Amino acid sequence: MFRTILTAALAWSATPALANDSIAELGTGGLILSRSDAVAMESEDLFISQEKVTVDYVFRNNTDKDVSAIVAFPMPDIEGDPNEMPAIPEAQSDNFLGFEVTIDGADAKPQLEQKAFALGIDISADLKAQNVPLYPFGDAAKAALAKLPKEVAEDWENRGIIIEDTADDGSGMKTVYAPFWQLRSTYWWRSTFPANKAVHVSHRYKPSVGGTSSVSFFYDGQFQGQYATYKTRYCMDDGFENAVRKAAKDNPDGYPQYFESRIAYILTTGGNWASGNIGDFKLTIDKGSPKNLVSFCGDNVRKVGPTTFEMTAKDFYPEHDIDILLLEPADDTSGGDNGNGG
Repeated sequence: MFRTILTAALAWSATPALANDSIAELGTGGLILSRSDAVAMESEDLFISQEKVTVDYVFRNNTDKDVSAIVAFPMPDIEGDPNEMPAIPEAQSDNFLGFEVTIDGADAKPQLEQKAFALGIDISADLKAQNVPLYPFGDAAKAALAKLPKEVAEDWENRGIIIEDTADDGSGMKTVYAPFWQLRSTYWWRSTFPANKAVHVSHRYKPSVGGTSSVSFFYDGQFQGQYATYKTRYCMDDGFENAVRKAAKDNPDGYPQYFESRIAYILTTGGNWASGNIGDFKLTIDKGSPKNLVSFCGDNVRKVGPTTFEMTAKDFYPEHDIDILLLEPADDTSGGDNGNGG
């Protein structure tokens, strides 16, 4: 759906993308353990693409006693602001990333903890009392807000829980109440790590892929706009930048005919386990099409396939999160087999 939005925007946008052409990515990461003095992360095999994120862990209890712990997967916070466009893969579901987990090959059934906040105040009970779902972006929340008693709606508007939103729904301009609260969601489960044994945990979800309908860091024949920020965040190298220059030169309008896609992965939670590092770490990033350009920060990155890049490390301490920039051709004739892995 979001690819369609961006592609449609390119049809009328020949200038650099502005804020209303953008979809914000939601940073998402891995698992967190309630205690870290006994269970080490022996290995982590992380795969990231626009379609899926998969993580295969091996955890080992290095003590002589079984360890029971709560394992959590924090979902990204989302804001119910009608003026924002966060990239949400499963727009009608509380499980808006399609999160799944297995333990030693068996499907787990994690519990979902959700709370809603407005101005930093927990307003979950207020929403539940009026049968309003806590998840702000689904049709169910919109329908429930339309049924609010007038005095409740006025109170909630004053408290920053909802906001009036005026838009054309196809039949003319209409004003409705829209969610304005923040949702915090966490999947969690109780897990036992047997003494001196390894436990294999795998989870997967659909990433939140942000985007912009054109290249925001190169226009009017030069790198500018978001360039300084992107250079640091995505480690754009000479090969990547030369490909952007060439795309701009090949276009009569002087703009590189790409749109941006962005993925943010929170890797630093890997430091919460015993010893604070990951014994064997492997990262694989798939840029999708050979015509796409990709840039991200990493050490000793190797291209291992037409679209895949790999980084491995021993006793890896995750000091930084992973931010990935993809440039996708606006049509089938743009781009080339270029890509930067580091």
